[in-house]
Amino acid sequence: MMKSQFSAPLRKPQGLGENEQWAFVILPKEISALLPRRGRTTVAASINSCPFTVLLEPDGQKSHWLRISAELLKATHANYGEDALFEIAPVEQEPEPDLPDDLANALQAQPDALAIWQATTTIARLDWIHWVTSAKQAKTRSKRVNDACDMLASGKKRVCCFDTSGYFSKAFSAPKAID
Repeated sequence: MMKSQFSAPLRKPQGLGENEQWAFVILPKEISALLPRRGRTTVAASINSCPFTVLLEPDGQKSHWLRISAELLKATHANYGEDALFEIAPVEQEPEPDLPDDLANALQAQPDALAIWQATTTIARLDWIHWVTSAKQAKTRSKRVNDACDMLASGKKRVCCFDTSGYFSKAFSAPKAID
């Protein structure tokens, strides 16, 4: 896939702590539509010609949003509210996702689940992790970890009934911006 370019204002998220600084941008729908999936996907990107790699998140509106770290804001001399020039392209191979400790421990305790986990694709593992980490309450997350291990142990390689885009379930959204 070719690189896509767009300009967008850097938005400041609501609820930042006193020592927090990061920004985000919502991808234009026509740019997001060129990506390989509506759920989480990794892209090679640049902001004002400064390259980086980032995992895009679904915005629940059939698009994606991109988090810009404090370090990247500083490196690009970009400021909230200013338009920045973005360039994005899907990575050739999705990198292996970071496995949360609770899920890693549960998989280690269930060899059958771990075997299926290791036999799945990177994208499937990304979806399992997203399903677990998207739980809003600790009790729900714990249940999802256990359910994931049970489903994997039974041979299931993909989490079912989980809308990775958040469009139908409204499970995901971009941060709210300070206007």
